[in-house]
Amino acid sequence: MNWETRVTEILNIQYPIVQGGLAHLAYSELAAAVSNAGGLGQITAMSLPSPNDLREEIHKVKSMTSRPFGVNFAIGQHGRPYSKFLQVAIDENVPVVSVTGGNPSPFFEQLQGTNIRRLVLVASRRQAQKAEELGADAVMVVGQEGGGHLGRDDVSTMVLIPQVVDSVSIPVIASGGIGDGRGLMAAFSLGAEGIEMGTRFIATKECVHAHENYKNALISGDETDTVVIKRSLGAPARAIRNRWTEKILEIESSGPTYDDLKEYISGQANKKFIYEGNLNDGFAWAGQVMGLINDIPSVEELIERIIKEAEEIRNKWK
Repeated sequence: MNWETRVTEILNIQYPIVQGGLAHLAYSELAAAVSNAGGLGQITAMSLPSPNDLREEIHKVKSMTSRPFGVNFAIGQHGRPYSKFLQVAIDENVPVVSVTGGNPSPFFEQLQGTNIRRLVLVASRRQAQKAEELGADAVMVVGQEGGGHLGRDDVSTMVLIPQVVDSVSIPVIASGGIGDGRGLMAAFSLGAEGIEMGTRFIATKECVHAHENYKNALISGDETDTVVIKRSLGAPARAIRNRWTEKILEIESSGPTYDDLKEYISGQANKKFIYEGNLNDGFAWAGQVMGLINDIPSVEELIERIIKEAEEIRNKWK
């Protein structure tokens, strides 16, 4: 099957599969593995301590793969200043950058004059249209099934993808609830030209920073074992349901301020779960796709399986 789409053309990759930014997890080992397997691997920039640490991580990826990779920048409402980190990506001439959360306009202004490809994660038609207007090469569109930060409107991937496809001329990459070849072919059927996966790539051998307890929680849980937190802050995000997230929801029910929640939704609380494996002392992002995760393959095995499953489906359509 010919896997060439505008997404593979723009990103110069073999398969239209993009690895999500994955805060605190998406580093050189995972990014290089995804790129070597034919997709687009990404480093998460804003989880790193300093711009120099990002430079070192970029060098590591370049030493592990000769294929294109990306750097993801999470620029949410309470995020750190990203300009110096982005300048490192520019100086290192990374092939692709992606931006999630926040207003990408100043981000794109800093990229003017470069040949770096620009992806934007969006959760609505309006956001997708704005990203196109600003100069995005493609949009990654996440439905409410996804893990981590989502849109405010609770629109499913099945409904949102065709809406966005009909509203923009740039390529659409589908995200949210996708973890196998069936999801890839469904995305194509909806008009997307590629997929982005986050949660599914956590449960792989090369996601070395994720504790085994985290990976096993993704395997043992199902789609009902996630919950959306941070709605009260206007920044809904899906995580694994546990005592910690139940406490967050309890606090949110009383109309809290950001300071009331800060301790519970901090990066440190996230790391307690994902790095240390404390399943109820901290939180971990996960999408409803965890209901489809049954093993921890290598990245290469996962991508080969997805492509094989998709091709088998395509053959049945003849």
